[in-house]
Amino acid sequence: MTAQDPDLAPVTAGGSGIGPRALPFTSIDMAMWQHTLERPFLVRGIGLHTGMPASVHVEPAPAGTGRVFLVGGVEIPALLDAVVDTRLATTLGSGNARITMVEHLLAAMHAAGVDNARIHVDGPEVPVLDGSARTWVAALHNAGLRAQARRRSPLTIRRAVRVESGDSWAELWPASSFEVDVTVDFPHPHIGRQTWSGPVTGHHFYQLAAARTFGFRADAERLWASGLARGASLENTVVYDDDGVLNPGGLRSHDEAVRHKALDAVGDAALLGAPIHGRLRAYKAGHALHKQLFEASRADN
Repeated sequence: MTAQDPDLAPVTAGGSGIGPRALPFTSIDMAMWQHTLERPFLVRGIGLHTGMPASVHVEPAPAGTGRVFLVGGVEIPALLDAVVDTRLATTLGSGNARITMVEHLLAAMHAAGVDNARIHVDGPEVPVLDGSARTWVAALHNAGLRAQARRRSPLTIRRAVRVESGDSWAELWPASSFEVDVTVDFPHPHIGRQTWSGPVTGHHFYQLAAARTFGFRADAERLWASGLARGASLENTVVYDDDGVLNPGGLRSHDEAVRHKALDAVGDAALLGAPIHGRLRAYKAGHALHKQLFEASRADN
């Protein structure tokens, strides 16, 4: 498919100039019916790790399909059981097929209330775009939503669940809707201890959607030396060094680091495959700890 196909709503990484008013999404818990896209859309960019061109064509899917990636003709469900790697990003797999960097797109879909979609990916990873979820939010807004004749089955957290790793931990608590409360604590003068807390709804989710992936200059140099992060640049990654932020435009918010960690947490929570009635609390957590928490929550709830 190309951006010229008449049935597609093409979006590029540079075309995501949106604000909170461009987000029509309400809490996914407010609607009882499943939703899919009104029309398909196409997004092109480059992969963060390979640096290679990548494109994503998202199309509507029947009720009950769920969110499914298609890579090289292989279907990979966007579900917890399909997670095969949590280093640097969330990677899903089926057989020999793999797709990584799924969390930003899934976070936007989850917050928008897209229950069912077929996600065709040309390349080994979802494009990084500007390092945030803004382009995905714009694409979903342009594509629109369509209600389907099947009820949602929310995952209701009935008992608190906690997992730990060193001084990091993550918890799920009962709540009437999906909320997140995330804290990071980095020994860097421009980050330090930051907390973001709020419901995963339209306006609040936009605060997370604009936050970019970030890293530290020394780590980036090690990744490059290992042949990783070949697509990383100041156009898609916030880079900190000893003196501050290297990006010419600076930060999008003073707490952009924790907002991005909260965005990642929402994307990982989407792998539960259902609207969530629960409050996610996390301290210095990442993809691996999120996975452990959600596995534990399924067993206990």
